[in-house]
Amino acid sequence: MSAVNNINLNTPLADRLRPAALSDFVGQEKIVGAGKILRQAIASDRVPSLIFWGPPGCGKTTLARIIANLTQAEFVPLSAVESGVKDIRREVENARKRLEQSKRTIVFIDEIHRFNKNQQDALLPHVERGVITLIGATTENPSFEVNSALLSRCRVFVLEKLIAAHIKILVERALKSVPELQNIKIEDEALKFLCEMADGDARVALNALELASQIPLPKPPLGKGKVPKAGEVVVNKKLIEDALQKSLLYDKGGEEHYNIVSALHKSMRGGDADAALYWLARMLAGGEDPLYIARRLIRFASEDIGIANSLALPQAVAAYQACRYIGMPECSVNLAQAVVYLAKSKKSNELYVAYGKAVEDIKQYGALPVPLHIRNAPTKLMKNLGYGKGYKYSPEYNYQEKQEYLPAQIKGRKYFNSI
Repeated sequence: MSAVNNINLNTPLADRLRPAALSDFVGQEKIVGAGKILRQAIASDRVPSLIFWGPPGCGKTTLARIIANLTQAEFVPLSAVESGVKDIRREVENARKRLEQSKRTIVFIDEIHRFNKNQQDALLPHVERGVITLIGATTENPSFEVNSALLSRCRVFVLEKLIAAHIKILVERALKSVPELQNIKIEDEALKFLCEMADGDARVALNALELASQIPLPKPPLGKGKVPKAGEVVVNKKLIEDALQKSLLYDKGGEEHYNIVSALHKSMRGGDADAALYWLARMLAGGEDPLYIARRLIRFASEDIGIANSLALPQAVAAYQACRYIGMPECSVNLAQAVVYLAKSKKSNELYVAYGKAVEDIKQYGALPVPLHIRNAPTKLMKNLGYGKGYKYSPEYNYQEKQEYLPAQIKGRKYFNSI
């Protein structure tokens, strides 16, 4: 980056370091690298309305600002949390006035997935007519969270989580270009730890660096350790640990929640106990309700193991009871036991598939009548109508009797042993 943005020093470091050119933008080579379609659209000044979908701190807002800068468009940021239809109408009217002066407007909506249907619909005609160019940013799957009508008028670009090498570039750039960080000396171990534990979130890394730099280590006693130079502030791993204090990415109501639940389920299904333990730990570290996990294990025990191991279901139910009795963090080991047991168990989905076939027949044939011979006949009238007539009491036939238990329309249907 050639220069630090001219912003108030009270503004977080990550915001002050936003670049103004693609040459200074770090990461996302798959969408803005040389020859990529978005880069070409920016260069030709033909940028359509866009949705940027990606994890926190991957550069969605920064890229939107760069596009506005390079296309000389007015950049109007709106927060989906704070803005409503009234704000949209106001900015659209302002955009009309700019168009009269041949200046375009980019309306950037952060967390666009938080806009309700009415708010999203309010954007439609203006995006359609080109009064505004919409750039929305979201951490949630836009196919679930953005109206199909609005989504069809935008190009969706998926931004990937930054890797540690990207974070390192940004941190080192900050240390070189930000005046108040010129005297900061970050130890190699601390830098490596910061870049890895930021978990791809540039904002987290830069703001943690800024906080750590404001709490310098005390000078070591005379003759012990390396003494910092005059005015030098040393940042070590312990300071970075204290400054990060962040929870793992795990939104209990968002897509990442379902991604990790799926990963746990599929790891157990595939018999990989190690992977299953990892995803279990991710869920618990992210604050997931242990009872929710236990309920998923109970389902798994019947869906993926079934009668292949009749002890799987009791094991899962026992884990649920253990979670109710002792709670977190103690019940984590009970869940771990159940997860490993289920992962290592012999698998069969025959029961699950068989039940699904029975459900399909119900959908196809509706409520078929119960055969008369297996109906209960508590009254004389019901007996006269033939209820229970001809029924063979199984114990009297050593459970070898031959009689039909299904409705006539699906007589002889095999669900369980038909696989």
